[in-house]
Amino acid sequence: MDHYQTGLGTPPDRPFGEKDERPRLLILADDVYLDDAESLSRAAGLRLLGNVPLEQASERLDTQIDCDIVLMFCMAPDTRLERLFVQIETLAVQRDMPVIWVAGLDTIDLAYACLRSDRTQLLCAPDHADLAAALLAAADRREVRLVHEVSRDNEGVRLQKLSEEVSRLARTLEALTLRPRHTTPSFDLGPRISDHPSDYIGMPALEPVGSADKGSETAPVDATQVRDLLRARRLRDDFLPADLFADPAWDMLLDLLAARLEHERVSVSSLCIASAVPPTTALRWIRTLTEKGFVQRHADPHDGRRVFIALADATAEAMTRWFAASRRFLCA
Repeated sequence: MDHYQTGLGTPPDRPFGEKDERPRLLILADDVYLDDAESLSRAAGLRLLGNVPLEQASERLDTQIDCDIVLMFCMAPDTRLERLFVQIETLAVQRDMPVIWVAGLDTIDLAYACLRSDRTQLLCAPDHADLAAALLAAADRREVRLVHEVSRDNEGVRLQKLSEEVSRLARTLEALTLRPRHTTPSFDLGPRISDHPSDYIGMPALEPVGSADKGSETAPVDATQVRDLLRARRLRDDFLPADLFADPAWDMLLDLLAARLEHERVSVSSLCIASAVPPTTALRWIRTLTEKGFVQRHADPHDGRRVFIALADATAEAMTRWFAASRRFLCA
């Protein structure tokens, strides 16, 4: 590792003695993930403080005081992850510091359960464009925090420039390495990540959906009907380009409705699969749906490292009424 990478030297593209005002980035990752991260960091205009393996990350975080952004790769299960998540989120809250976690499907549930700061971005198996956008967004938010105030007139221009920079950076980075792209979902919904029924013992009971009260306009709906609708949506992708009809929010809501009818709990990783879009895109939609109150987080009382996602009661009621209304048109 050279002096520049450890933050001890002067960047080669900067005149000697000139103050380096670039946001300072600390990467926590094992070697296998570093090549892309270093290239992306420099391309995004960040000053790389160092690359620290996970086994040394906790100690480094305790002593690193001049850091603006933390990027951690946590793709595979590791006994140190929970402690690191809590330590990093504590720093994020205390310092109002942007953080980026890059998880895999095997670690995404733990990472999501540990989220506390609204400045933390959670990615799952991201491509170059996703990671580039996250780094630029983190740097941009850091600059906004330093300025403290951005006028409304300049906000649209700033966001447009950020969007253009993300596109430019993604095109540049595409040439660095070739990475397989996501394939079009098939008709088969694929294996469902579900938990054993015993995991739900002691969990709050779910209110049943679909049994209409007298005088109610809500028609009964069962999980099979919801799953059939999801399969029909996948079938459409076999005949027309999938990217024309991407609707991850609706797919996730349908999956959550079916799970509610089946009295099942849905993990974050399972919901990402149900969305039929890249996991990082799915995570953004989960956050949006949660912030808007359409879905809710439910902690597992038996395992603090796991969080389930469920429909809010009002959302479940609205979707059930939609099924009733759409059935009348379809059967007319």
